[in-house]
Amino acid sequence: MCELVQKYNVPGPRYTSYPTVPYWDIESFSGKKWKSSVLKAFGESPDEGISVYIHLPFCESMCTFCGCHKRITKRHEVEGPYISAVLKEWELYVDLMGSKPVIKELHLGGGTPTFFSPENLQMLINGIVRLSKKTDDIEFSFEGHPNNTTKEHLQALYGVGFRRVCFGVQDYNLTVQRAINRIQPFENVKNVTEWAREIGYTSVGHDIIYGLPFQDCSDVETTIIKTNAIKPDRIAFYSYAHVPWLKGNGQRGYKEEDLPSSIEKKAQYEMGKKMLTDFSYKDVGMDHFALPTDSLYKALENGTLHRNFMGYTPSKTTLMVGLGASSISDSWYGFAQNVKNVEEYQNLVSHGVIPIFRGHILNDEDEILRRHILNIMCQFETTWNAYEEEVVDFENILANLSEMEADGLVDINNKNIKVTHKGRPFVRNISMAFDLKMYRKKPNTRIFSMTV
Repeated sequence: MCELVQKYNVPGPRYTSYPTVPYWDIESFSGKKWKSSVLKAFGESPDEGISVYIHLPFCESMCTFCGCHKRITKRHEVEGPYISAVLKEWELYVDLMGSKPVIKELHLGGGTPTFFSPENLQMLINGIVRLSKKTDDIEFSFEGHPNNTTKEHLQALYGVGFRRVCFGVQDYNLTVQRAINRIQPFENVKNVTEWAREIGYTSVGHDIIYGLPFQDCSDVETTIIKTNAIKPDRIAFYSYAHVPWLKGNGQRGYKEEDLPSSIEKKAQYEMGKKMLTDFSYKDVGMDHFALPTDSLYKALENGTLHRNFMGYTPSKTTLMVGLGASSISDSWYGFAQNVKNVEEYQNLVSHGVIPIFRGHILNDEDEILRRHILNIMCQFETTWNAYEEEVVDFENILANLSEMEADGLVDINNKNIKVTHKGRPFVRNISMAFDLKMYRKKPNTRIFSMTV
């Protein structure tokens, strides 16, 4: 396994989209094309509903492992104007769609959503719901910081329909926590997890990261043992993405030599994965584990598991509207990203402008390749047909996969590719074989994190 790790530990995307953002055709993209793709997707979504992602970018302090778009401030007077802008943006989309959309899933991400007061979060959600309808099986979820998520936060969001929450844990070793500027005692995580369950949340998730500065296998082991004592329903066991060239000073609080080697990092993953499976968690897609009772595992079993800019979700919607600064929307036929600066975002929305600044409209090849990458990511298997062979160069893809087949990472039969158990840790590499845009224009500089 060590030789495979060394061989396949290369920079690569995480494929929350295809094409990936660096390969978007922003030159031919326009607001008019984006709106047309939204209307097309909305017209195909009356029964299944749509997804809504709301980016809440504010944090009181900088976590140095974080790669998200955020604004560091302790000034909570920013909450009101930002919420007003998000609700105005939602009105612009509802006006574009021409009727009340049906929401199937809604997620609050950040930043730190629980930076906002419980009252302001309620006001935000009530404003979204006022202009929409909900499916019977709607899923509302949010990301909570264990240090500032209060019982009042949990109760307020439960009162407006939230039943799933995910808490960022990362690691319980104090040396690691100091390096990433995230001091967070186990008692804080235990408290918020128990509060959520007492209130009635049906799915509580924890995020754990391996490959952090100064982290070793014993740290990962301790963190997972403590996590299992609380038994969250889902666990995201992420590889730390070290991309300081993209994130400015945020990821420069430590040196490269403070990070585990690729071999050490892989050992952390293998040990952690074994522990999680021994503790009855099921492997669900890349980096995700869930108890058999959780909807994410059930989605894998029944073939509805989906992956988008919100990560893995139990079901696919054709349209996902992203609200807030830097948020990305997905119409299946196209992607669009909002401006990243908070003030610019609020100004554009106040003038009645959907605040996108770049995007991509998928062509026929893009749509086909996207489907296969999603199949690999969500089902560990994909099959193509004769029509798709007329549009896509599958001979090139098979050539890209030839070494992986020889190494036992995939089984290829006729027009079917299946990821083996041995190949699951390398699912990013396998997906890269389908990324024809990247193969045609390989980057001259490093733009992605390492796959291991």
